[in-house]
Amino acid sequence: MAKTNPIEFLQEVGAETAKVVWPTRRETAITTIMVFVFVFLACVFFFLADMILRTAVTMILGFGQ
Repeated sequence: MAKTNPIEFLQEVGAETAKVVWPTRRETAITTIMVFVFVFLACVFFFLADMILRTAVTMILGFGQ
């Protein structure tokens, strides 16, 4: 493995960082909103799945009597 001196390393890091395409403020906001929407939908899905499974298990095992 070839050794790189610290100055050359920092130059390479700078060159690679310049290649990064950073998201705009609007893209970041839209992505954040999408994450919150999908988290909410996942919460609703798992809540309903839990309610259905709990009801089914309660009916099968007869705990509700």
